[in-house]
Amino acid sequence: MKTQLEKSQAFAALHRRGTCFVIPNPWDAGTAKMFQHLGFQALASTSAGFAFSHAKTDETIAARDMLPHLAELAAATDLPISADLQSGFGDAPDDAARTIVESAATGIVGCSIEDATGDPATPVYDIGLATARIRAAADAARSLPFKFMLTARAENFRVGRPDLADTIRRLQAYQEAGADVLFAPGLRKIEDIAAVVRAVDLPVNVMMGLHGPTPSVAELAAAGVTRVSLGASLARAAYGAAMRAAREVLEQGTFGYTDDALQAGDLNRIFTA
Repeated sequence: MKTQLEKSQAFAALHRRGTCFVIPNPWDAGTAKMFQHLGFQALASTSAGFAFSHAKTDETIAARDMLPHLAELAAATDLPISADLQSGFGDAPDDAARTIVESAATGIVGCSIEDATGDPATPVYDIGLATARIRAAADAARSLPFKFMLTARAENFRVGRPDLADTIRRLQAYQEAGADVLFAPGLRKIEDIAAVVRAVDLPVNVMMGLHGPTPSVAELAAAGVTRVSLGASLARAAYGAAMRAAREVLEQGTFGYTDDALQAGDLNRIFTA
């Protein structure tokens, strides 16, 4: 098993200029090992996918739930893992800093901190507070004995505020505050994504797996994107397959879903490798 330092070095190297890689989002140890088996180079947790696996919603997940989950993921694979740490499990800059240190102790080598508040009346933090939170998180990350890649997320498009200019202002502020990677989930148009890439100097992450038409990995790479994450879309795809299979049995009394099911022997070989 690789050390945390080795994982952190490998993760940082993936973000060198001119590269573009896909980072899928496992929601348990089994999917983490499966994605490693398929040949991915790094993984990112999904707080929503993890919540679904516990019959919860994303908004109800707390640090006490997330930290053991991250430790389980990190122990399951040699791949570097970046964690979805939501808004840092608190409003204050000190909350974000504490969450960085606590999460790093689980074995992960990076994380994302978002600027969404969870309050529909004020869905994103004021840019001043949001920037202070990223600065505190960056200071905490730099205090660690290995490179911990901090991704700063501007959530405007995800929370129904499709303001590209404000999104860019926020990402530029987070860059100055010490983030390593910048991320604006919800961007769909390749021209908007390219505008973000041109406006900043750091690696840019985008999230695909959204409903409707989205750019390909090749198109994203041509636009200068460094990292492509998938959010909870793989978890949702798995739940969709399970629901379709169960409905087939319940409504038709047939078992055709087994044609697409993985064989137990194949899974056993992956999990015992």
